[in-house]
Amino acid sequence: MRFLLGAILGGMMCTDMGGPVNKAAYAFGVGLLSTQTYGPMAAIMAAGMVPPLAMGLATMVARRKFDKAQQEGGKAALVLGLCFISEGAIPFAARDPMRVLPCCIVGGALTGAISMAIGAKLMAPHGGLFVLLIPGAITPVLGYLVAIIAGTLVAGLAYAFLKRPEVDAVAKAA
Repeated sequence: MRFLLGAILGGMMCTDMGGPVNKAAYAFGVGLLSTQTYGPMAAIMAAGMVPPLAMGLATMVARRKFDKAQQEGGKAALVLGLCFISEGAIPFAARDPMRVLPCCIVGGALTGAISMAIGAKLMAPHGGLFVLLIPGAITPVLGYLVAIIAGTLVAGLAYAFLKRPEVDAVAKAA
C-alpha cells in the first residue's frame, strides 16, 4: 500500500508543477515531518524533481525536435530539477501541455511509488540532491537515486518520443 501513496503523491507533484495540487502534496509531506514520518517527503521531493529533469533529458535526446531556445531552457531545467524546483518544466508544459503533463505525471508517479516501496526516508523539506551532502538525511541513498532516475527516464524518453518537431527546428535542420 505504501507504493500507492507514493504514486499518488508523486503524480500530484507533477500535475501542475508548483501550483495548488503540487503545494497540497508538498504541505502534506512537510506536515508529516513533524511526526517523524519521513517516507512521504522522500517520495514528494524525488517526484518533484522529475518534470524539469525529464524536460532537460528530452531536449538532449531529441535535440532536433526543439528549437535553440528550448534546448537552452532544457539545460536550465536540469539545474532547477537537481535543486527540487519543479517550475523549471513550466515553459515546456505551457507550450505542449497535452504531451508534457501526462509524461511527467507518469514519471513522477513511478518515482514516488519506487521511493515509498523501497522505504526511502527524507528528513529535510527541501534541497533537491544537495541534501545528499547532509549525512543520514536521505536513506537509502542508492534506492532514492534509482527512483529519481527511473521516473526521469520514463518521463523524458516518453516526451522525446511524443514531441513533435518545432517548425523552426525542422527548417534549420533541412
